[in-house]
Amino acid sequence: MPALDAGIAGVSRSEIVAASRIIQGRARVTPLLESGTLNARTGGRVLIKPECLQRTGSFKFRGAYNRLAAIPAEDRAGGVVAWSSGNHAQGVACAARLFGMPATIVMPNDAARIKVAGVRHFGAEIVFYDRQTEGREARGTEVLGERGGTFVHPYDDPFVVAGQGTAGLEAAHQMRARDVIPDIALVPCGGGGLVSGVTIGLRSEFPDIDVRSVEPAVHDDMARSLADGRRVAADEGVATICDSLLPPQVGDIAFEVGTKCLGPGLVVSDAEVLEAIAFSLLRLKLVVEPGGAAAMAAALAGRIELRDKTALLVLSGGNADPAMLARALAETGEAAVGRT
Repeated sequence: MPALDAGIAGVSRSEIVAASRIIQGRARVTPLLESGTLNARTGGRVLIKPECLQRTGSFKFRGAYNRLAAIPAEDRAGGVVAWSSGNHAQGVACAARLFGMPATIVMPNDAARIKVAGVRHFGAEIVFYDRQTEGREARGTEVLGERGGTFVHPYDDPFVVAGQGTAGLEAAHQMRARDVIPDIALVPCGGGGLVSGVTIGLRSEFPDIDVRSVEPAVHDDMARSLADGRRVAADEGVATICDSLLPPQVGDIAFEVGTKCLGPGLVVSDAEVLEAIAFSLLRLKLVVEPGGAAAMAAALAGRIELRDKTALLVLSGGNADPAMLARALAETGEAAVGRT
């Protein structure tokens, strides 16, 4: 394990501690939950970090606020530009409102309505694009050139990753307070900002923890990148309900952290994700969106052995449209209840 004090890809425990101070009083301290039903189902002790309860409904607010705080005061009037399918968009829009900065967000025209509504609620301007015919980075770069301001990357930025890492350090402190030493952590992975930050945060307290990324089986660029030892692009045009986990490939920071600190990546199917959404709603009383439920899906599906282990699951977001919740309950709800 690399020396965390020296940092990995520009992010160290020190940066995460600094981010924790910056977001204090702005981001919520999400609880660490435990379910006897889930423990019985997996045969281990499972602790849940529900970032679906975070401000704006996902972990993204942590990194967005930390990144905007780093913008010099004299540059803030120029505003910020970001591109996102929804959770980063809401995090940036909310943080920008708190700093009194204008924000322009580039979003796909098929983004979940609840996420579009959230961005508008915080007063940001939205520029839509068609993800079938346009690349989001190309369209976003055009908008940035037209509007100016500061670009806020959704995952490949040290300030963003340090902000996301506060969720891992916070969970580590919560486990220390309970005298718990975790064996495994499962973290959803899109661009990798969350899993890389959480890994550094967790391993600064628990150097031997086995951290795994979890992705949709049809969009598993982190798992394949780790297996190949090089960054691999995701397959274009594949369909999955995990809309928050669809960047074209993992970022440079995540890949460097992953190759040094992560175990082999895990993947889950859409059917397994739907079951995890239903289980979370019915048994944990938590609303979790598809991408946010990936770690829970991996645990329920037995993608990694948790029997007699202590595991941490990060539920990364809860911005699910009512139609998605209804689908999960209709397709798997009765099965989820029947097996618990």
